Amino acid sequence: MNSFDVLRDIIEQRRTVKPPKMNGQPIPDAHINDLLALADWAPTHGHTEPWRFMVYGPGKVNDFCTAHAQLYRERTSPEKFLEMKYEKLLHMGDRASHVLVAYMRRGDLPKIPALEEIAATSCAIQNLLLGATALGISSYWGSGGMAYHPAMKELLQLRDEDVVLGILYLGYSDSPAETGKRVVPLADKVRWM
Repeated sequence: MNSFDVLRDIIEQRRTVKPPKMNGQPIPDAHINDLLALADWAPTHGHTEPWRFMVYGPGKVNDFCTAHAQLYRERTSPEKFLEMKYEKLLHMGDRASHVLVAYMRRGDLPKIPALEEIAATSCAIQNLLLGATALGISSYWGSGGMAYHPAMKELLQLRDEDVVLGILYLGYSDSPAETGKRVVPLADKVRWM
């Protein structure tokens, strides 16, 4: 198989696996480091390299989930608070091996638009997710709960100009990956000029 075919296969096989479908088996930290090294090869305008990851490994995943759920409880008005959502956040990582909070750290070059820094960080996340697929690791890029709330930045001690792009749950799963699909034909998404 040539390099393009290998890459295409990995891209086409990448799937979202929700954390409750993970089995709790720990991922070796060496694999996590390998995935972070892939993320580090994302494109970057002006070499700002804005991607950052906070890694919660075995023994720390529950600490993050507890803090996330508590943040939701403290920062949600009583009329909008849902006990079911609190419980979901609290137990989201119960079967995940690692949780990574991915964020864009705004660089010191104001000429580079924040949107480009967000795009670069998103590319870094995709590199990491594709690497996880290649290693047989399941992944979930979550944006729920308090991920995008300013209080999450406070919890993580980020600056106002930094942007959380998601919470990545990584683990192994015993369930087969679902079949992929695209709803809109490629021809409807492309205009040749």
